[in-house]
Amino acid sequence: MKWNITAFLISIVVSQSVAFVVTTRNGGSPMTSYTKVPYSVAEAAVAQHVVVRASKSLMKLDMADASTTVETQYDTVTVDLEDGRDYPIFIGDEFTDVEAGNMIRKYIHGNRALLITNDRVAPFHLAKYERLLNEGGDIKIDTLVIPDGEDNKTLDVMNLILDKCLEEGLDRKVTFLALGGGVIGDMVGFAAAIYQRGVNFIQIPTTVMAMVDSSVGGKTGVNHPLGKNMIGAFHQPQCVFIDTQNLATLPNREFHSGVAEVIKYGLIRDAPFFEWLEKNMDKLNARDPDTLRYIIKRSCENKAEVVKEDEKEAGVRATLNLGHTFGHAIENGSGYGSWLHGEAVAIGTVMATTMSARMGWIDEELVKRTYDIFIAAKCPVELPVDSPMNMEVFLKAMSIDKKVANGQLRLILLKGELGNCVFTPDFDVDAMKTTIDDFVCECDGAQ
Repeated sequence: MKWNITAFLISIVVSQSVAFVVTTRNGGSPMTSYTKVPYSVAEAAVAQHVVVRASKSLMKLDMADASTTVETQYDTVTVDLEDGRDYPIFIGDEFTDVEAGNMIRKYIHGNRALLITNDRVAPFHLAKYERLLNEGGDIKIDTLVIPDGEDNKTLDVMNLILDKCLEEGLDRKVTFLALGGGVIGDMVGFAAAIYQRGVNFIQIPTTVMAMVDSSVGGKTGVNHPLGKNMIGAFHQPQCVFIDTQNLATLPNREFHSGVAEVIKYGLIRDAPFFEWLEKNMDKLNARDPDTLRYIIKRSCENKAEVVKEDEKEAGVRATLNLGHTFGHAIENGSGYGSWLHGEAVAIGTVMATTMSARMGWIDEELVKRTYDIFIAAKCPVELPVDSPMNMEVFLKAMSIDKKVANGQLRLILLKGELGNCVFTPDFDVDAMKTTIDDFVCECDGAQ
């Protein structure tokens, strides 16, 4: 039986289970509500929201009394796009294999799927996801393992995905599943965008970086020797499935690298989140489950709001690249794989913050807080002495950055109070060069 009243949907399911669904819709920006549903109708309820905090309960009844035997909680953030292309981001830390399999399989619309991961992730997670996706037997799951690492984020390696598709005779109804971090997600998404002019794909991120940023928003691509992510396409996933239990196998260096993208949201648009991070970094470093889930959810909410407003990065979405112009130059100039993406972004962000203060756009206190929070997050804030970086390397890499328009470099810089930034070509070039010089002056590459 279902009873609908404008902002509330109450569903009562009686058959060995009883549950209620309460939802609220707030037309525009994402909001948070609470949902309690039985396993059998979980996905139907989730699809109603812009942002939902879902709490599922299965209530088993016997002749004597009712008791709760299983309870699984997860969050859902919906990326709200035009033309019916909305998709959910599921975020939880206690999904069962059956539940995970059912939730992901719902978004595989054909009878063939290709599960793609890399040789680092495969030993930990491939067998599990292959098994849970095969439950039911109505979808044939093929698998592919490709080389790991930023230095393998190339057209040649991505072609291995296309080769596999053609060898297996996969048609336009196939769904690709990206199991891994940002490199896997970007490459699988790009392969999905171009295979037979576009097929569906699903993101299953296994790193903090991918969970809070790269798996959301549909930016896909590969690197070119002359520039990072210069070859790619916008191609949105069908859903993003985030199980924070997958982070248990993530090395500490990669964990901390991912936090750099979390801090970014606070600096550019979410001051209360930045202040919360300042107070809770110890818990985050300790991988406290509740803290992890919150920072992933809040990051995804921020990303979803921006993508809704500017899907193709014509304006405000570019602000999500705070520190990336400097950071991408560091990755490219140092050789792909020398730095993790988040590490380079952390250095790039303190460079952008330093430059902003040098132009008088922010006060020195915010520069100090930026340094302090990255140090607390165990992210690098300077280039090492043996770095090959110098002024020429920086300027050359930055000149072919994706944010260059009509030959003019545009930067994301902080301006005003915490949580405010600008995307602009109107900056002091001397301030930029002085900032670069400050960061490279002791590097071997500058000698």
